[in-house]
Amino acid sequence: MSMLGHRARLATVVTVVLLSGSVAHAQQQEAERAITQIAGDLYRFQNNFHFSVFLVTPEGVIATDPIDPEAAAWLRDQIEQRFNQPIEYVVYSHDHADHISGGEVFKEAGATVVAHENAKRTIIGEDRPTAVPDLTFADRMTIELGGKTVELIYPGRSHSDNLIVMHFPNERAAFTVDFISVKRLPYQNLSDSYFPDWIEAIKEVEAIDFDILVPGHGPLGTKAEAREHRQYLEELHNAVLEAARAGQSLDEMKASITLDKYRDWEQYEEWLPMNIEGMYNQVSLHRRGN
Repeated sequence: MSMLGHRARLATVVTVVLLSGSVAHAQQQEAERAITQIAGDLYRFQNNFHFSVFLVTPEGVIATDPIDPEAAAWLRDQIEQRFNQPIEYVVYSHDHADHISGGEVFKEAGATVVAHENAKRTIIGEDRPTAVPDLTFADRMTIELGGKTVELIYPGRSHSDNLIVMHFPNERAAFTVDFISVKRLPYQNLSDSYFPDWIEAIKEVEAIDFDILVPGHGPLGTKAEAREHRQYLEELHNAVLEAARAGQSLDEMKASITLDKYRDWEQYEEWLPMNIEGMYNQVSLHRRGN
């Protein structure tokens, strides 16, 4: 074989290897998406580790967090194929980009975007990569479409100053993103959070008449799991506060605070030290009078 032929063959092999690598990478990056029925005409949409919900009515669909542009486009197409209905409303749970990016996909198709008034301010001020809300509210708002209802409730500050609960009374379900999970520790160091407001916000959720708890991450649960999540936060807050009053350093708190009754919860080993650090920062702010 000539040197030219050898080089041509080598180039072909390299190209095949590169293409194979690209395909493998694309397969690894392909999102896990699914639609499952929660109750009645209420459905849950999964995009990897994020979840949103949507309600199908005879006059259109009330969707929630778009998650990202690709996820929103996939969901829009699936809703059209499966239910032959347009998306009339999209409701943002709060301003965080990992849940509400891609809202323009729905808005460009004619949907009205709804969020808490504080969320709109932050979306504009922080230039979130999504559609700006068309309608906002302060405390409560009800959306009625095709004889079905969703109640939007602001329970107070929690994992942001604009996170809302979406209550579906006919389906007896409550969609609670990021500030209530089922047997799973809160995310890492409790960034963008408010205490003790977060605990009080969960109490507001517990006062709602519902059966099915629908988190933004992880499995479905019941009102009992909402209460358990509040109790975890209360015990974490009290343990850190007591340790701070005893003069413990953050490292000493991480060694002494174990909250063993939650040892079987998801992310216990990984996130408990970060939860302690986040709560330490919150307690420190309050102890300084801020």
